[in-house]
Amino acid sequence: MKKTAKLLVLPGDGIGAEVMSQGLRVLAAAAEVFEFDVEIEMDLIHGQAWEKYGTVCRDKTVLTAKDSDGVLVGAVGEIEDKHAPNSSNPEENDGLMRLRKELDVFAGLRPAVASPYLSDQLPYRDEISRGVDIIVLREMCGGVMFAEPRGIELLSETQSRGYDTSSYSTFEIERLARVAFLLAGRREKRIVSVDKANVMQSGVLWRKVVQSVSYDFPDIDLIHMYADNCAYQLAVNPIQFDVILADNLFGDIISDQAGSLAGSLGMLPSASLPFLPAVGRTCTGGIYEPVHGSAPDIYGKGIANPIGMILSIALFIEYGLGGIEQAAGLRNATEETLSKGIRTPDIGGVSSSQVVTDAIINEMSSSWV
Repeated sequence: MKKTAKLLVLPGDGIGAEVMSQGLRVLAAAAEVFEFDVEIEMDLIHGQAWEKYGTVCRDKTVLTAKDSDGVLVGAVGEIEDKHAPNSSNPEENDGLMRLRKELDVFAGLRPAVASPYLSDQLPYRDEISRGVDIIVLREMCGGVMFAEPRGIELLSETQSRGYDTSSYSTFEIERLARVAFLLAGRREKRIVSVDKANVMQSGVLWRKVVQSVSYDFPDIDLIHMYADNCAYQLAVNPIQFDVILADNLFGDIISDQAGSLAGSLGMLPSASLPFLPAVGRTCTGGIYEPVHGSAPDIYGKGIANPIGMILSIALFIEYGLGGIEQAAGLRNATEETLSKGIRTPDIGGVSSSQVVTDAIINEMSSSWV
């Protein structure tokens, strides 16, 4: 395990700052328990950056991120300013999307695990959700969210036309597919690749390239599934899934639906990586963030669920530091906390963000030997 690391910390908007403050407490405790050192640099992104600097992501922020072992992000939300950027280029509108593109963190790992201690909070019968452990691997730097042409065309005084482009190259698909097969090889050796090859040419190429890559991994079972059917199957038979491979748009949708199996979007972590390191090795330049948004409706109440942020830090420990056992120790501490009924309101509890964090730190500190 790597013993020193440089981290860029971007709390972001709304509850992003709140969950980040709790996450940094866990990170400091983990550094003491697991014996590593972290050098932290703080900066602003998206709405906070716009308010102070007039840009959603400064060049300096990008340079610092590229020189860091990892980037922690809290959350980003809508910018409530009539002068906010409104470009057809998403990197000018969204600081996080610019950072993802600049760091080329194309491989978005989004785990969704059904905790047995939250079965009363799930919209599923226990026999459907029991034992579910999924990773949605989402492509993060291409597809309809980035491809050109895109825009809104004025047709007449009363009519306009909005258009986007769904576009992927062989290279973009192949590099993500290889990450999926490597991930599956470390898990249950099953991949469901999601597309709409029946109606989209980008989906036809997606399926062709993924199938071609599969020949290099004969021990991995591959199934192709249309995106709409995947959404349905996640609701009725989620245990069939191990690794779900999806493009940017479908991965965004599918990973949120998978979040219902975890009890709340507040439970979901993510790691966006420029490559998948070998087991126990490190990956620099990844972005680690909870999946949830800035949640302005609960901002300032002290009840935001910190677990998505904390589990994102566990992903940093695993991939950024190479600490597999240490990351597992933090995840186990989170499960033990849930087993004792210590929860924020979004998952049926009454505890504050700080109380949940305190409990996780105590469990981690007392159980690690």
